[in-house]
Amino acid sequence: MSATYKQTPSPQETQFAGVLQMGVQELRDYVETALQENPVFELSDPGEEMLEDPNFARKREWLEAGDWQDSYYQGQDEEDGSRDPLSRMGYYLSDENDLSRFVLSQFIGTKLEPEVLQAVELLCDRLDDDGFLSEDPAELAASLGVSDAVISRALTELQAADPAGVGARDRTECLSLQIERHAGDHRLARIIVEQFMDELAENGYGAISRKTGASEALVREECDLIRSLNPRPGTGFSRRENLSYVTPDVLVLPGEDEELEVQVNGGGLPPLDLSVYYSNLLLETPDEEVRLYLSEKLNQARSIVENINGRQALLERCAKKIVAEQEEFFRKGHGYLRPLELQQAADALGVSKEWIRCAVKDKYLQCPQGIYPMSWFFTRESMSDE
Repeated sequence: MSATYKQTPSPQETQFAGVLQMGVQELRDYVETALQENPVFELSDPGEEMLEDPNFARKREWLEAGDWQDSYYQGQDEEDGSRDPLSRMGYYLSDENDLSRFVLSQFIGTKLEPEVLQAVELLCDRLDDDGFLSEDPAELAASLGVSDAVISRALTELQAADPAGVGARDRTECLSLQIERHAGDHRLARIIVEQFMDELAENGYGAISRKTGASEALVREECDLIRSLNPRPGTGFSRRENLSYVTPDVLVLPGEDEELEVQVNGGGLPPLDLSVYYSNLLLETPDEEVRLYLSEKLNQARSIVENINGRQALLERCAKKIVAEQEEFFRKGHGYLRPLELQQAADALGVSKEWIRCAVKDKYLQCPQGIYPMSWFFTRESMSDE
């Protein structure tokens, strides 16, 4: 796969980008579909189920059993008198709202004005377990003693953070914030969210089509997009014990000689081999139609294998780069997180920023400190689309 990411990517690059962005479960579903639809794939054990790699699962259990995050946080020196709202990032106790801590941590290293940063902290503290901000920003501004302009700026910054949709005042705004992060023209999706959620719930594509003037095919596409969104972005983050439901794509744990070990979750994917029978048949059959069919299926299968292998390799390289740059964080904790630019990683790995962005998108890393989106280790400014 080419190391560059062009303004107009080739079909091969587009396919690779799609696989690269897949999470573990999505990748497994993708492979299952490929096995069902392409007869040239061959399994060494056709009855083998796609279960999580036992070695990966065992190490993940070890991380969860030996999690020292709570004791680390509680053992910190709390004598720090700094007024920096982020100076206590490592001091939150385990019964605090972890969603708030996670969101606030994304503002480490940003150049926001102190009053805006303080307002962001206030808003983070007011998030409910679903990630919503139910209190009136004007009332919050009054309680903090800042202007409406400051609280409005803080709200904008909060809503640009992860998880997508956090800081929304209601479900409509939550879904709209997530739609804005999807490339392309999705004005119809926003209209559906604002006006036709009842029709969406009843699969009323025809009704939406008639009322909006959009084709039913486009309505279906936009409804599928909306269904892929998370109406409760705080779920899985609001309480730390819920983080175990997030399937990590990468593990980072102490290895031999105190080196930090990186392991990529293969999702228990079976080896995808190409059928020798069909490969030979392609060479031997005189039937041109059969040859064209087999050639297409074999090329498709090779592309799938190449893309999956490329995904795993680039994800591992990205994870190792993160560990190399953030080694003190993995050994000592949050107070040692360094600002890491996407371009810095791209230059080191010899690939485009877009490939790095795709590789870490919606991926999770588990380490002794807990589970984190891989994008969390990069500055928020560099992760945003340009």
